[in-house]
Amino acid sequence: MSKSIQIAVVGSGYVGLVAAACFAEMGHRVICVDNDERKVAALENGDTLIHEDHLPELLARYRGDGVSFTTDLAEATRESEAIFIAVGTPQSESGDADLSYVEAVACEVARSITGYKVIVEKSTVPVYTNEWICRAIERHGIDRSQFDVVSNPEFLREGTAVADFLHPDRIVVGADSERAADILEAIYSPLTTGEYYQRPDAIPGVCSTAAPPPLLLTSTKSAEIIKHASNAFLALKISFINAVSNLCETAGADVEQVARGMGLDSRIGPRFLRPGIGYGGSCFPKDVAAFRSVAEQLGVDFGLLTEVERINAQQKKRFLSKIRSALWTLRGKRLGVLGLAFKGGTDDIRESPAIDLIRMLLAEGCHISAFDPAAVRRAIEVMPEGPALEYADDAYSAARNADALVIFTDWNEFANLDLERLGKTLRYPIIIDGRNLYEPQAMAEQGFTYLSVGRATSYPVRQPAAAVST
Repeated sequence: MSKSIQIAVVGSGYVGLVAAACFAEMGHRVICVDNDERKVAALENGDTLIHEDHLPELLARYRGDGVSFTTDLAEATRESEAIFIAVGTPQSESGDADLSYVEAVACEVARSITGYKVIVEKSTVPVYTNEWICRAIERHGIDRSQFDVVSNPEFLREGTAVADFLHPDRIVVGADSERAADILEAIYSPLTTGEYYQRPDAIPGVCSTAAPPPLLLTSTKSAEIIKHASNAFLALKISFINAVSNLCETAGADVEQVARGMGLDSRIGPRFLRPGIGYGGSCFPKDVAAFRSVAEQLGVDFGLLTEVERINAQQKKRFLSKIRSALWTLRGKRLGVLGLAFKGGTDDIRESPAIDLIRMLLAEGCHISAFDPAAVRRAIEVMPEGPALEYADDAYSAARNADALVIFTDWNEFANLDLERLGKTLRYPIIIDGRNLYEPQAMAEQGFTYLSVGRATSYPVRQPAAAVST
């Protein structure tokens, strides 16, 4: 039976809240710390704060009995054996990761250390952050024997973060001391031994007792680089297939067929070869910029990442041009918009291509009626309703009397719309799909003018006129 360990998780955002709930699910005792009193009060009162599958049930199961919430980091530090730092590392104007929140946590922890602690970087941070955390703690007079700093990067996808945490591809632990590595191995042992997957109420996923996740022990610097390199490579795959989609459009090829042919190569694989309007979210834009900035600071030419960013920005502009090509002019046009989150399954609108494109369309003089299954509330905070922007209650309300319907986010429900009803709801049967959710030929047969990414435009199939008898 795995040992229960007292853990403090600092930060109640996507990473921190998911980590706290999942550590409790693994059998540990967790204190989740946040300096925002309103967030702590909301969590204590049953709010989950974010849209994430399985998270509400885990928080309901362990709130007050496995997971507690507090603003008192000092007390949480004294009570815990391991302190996971999961605060934000936003992008600064220079492209660097802003590590001021990480530093503030490290200094507060240092002032509260009364015995040996393992401080764990869970936030996405650049290489050498481990060393800076160590220096910050030592400057408070804490002897090096009293703590270790470990890098334990997260590889969570928003929308499936709980399942990703409990069924990971790998668990990376960057530790430069055996003592610290042993504690992290003990924390993750319910997963790595397969013990967790024996439970009848275990969250379902790809791992099992027979195939538990591997734990990779590395140096702290290697672990820090693994996270940034992984996200940068995934962003590269997205930008690459988007560049290929532009070539396909010009050459008259079908990017979906091309991507399928590439993905069947075991050296490449199909994942992240989905053409669209560009990547977004809280990780890829920030991590690519931070990784490029770190390389520049270390004198390494990583111009490839600059091109990844350029292609991603250009993809949104190309899609705006595609909308214009379908409608001739944009001023005065009414558009139904489906999707506000940066991808389906989440309410996160940070760096969302959908938000950027809506702002571009508003600047062009369009009237927008937008719908998203989860992200409307967050969108209103950054784009309040006004004369040119309204939020609809469902997809069909968004499409009502619109000159065209535009799909920005790959929610499953957007791929399963009632097309007959949609055709009667729109003013003109025009759909501009930034996520390639439908087959062009099928849309033509349904009577739509259909524009997508990396594929030829399809037009309504005209039925031959009936013969006139004489």
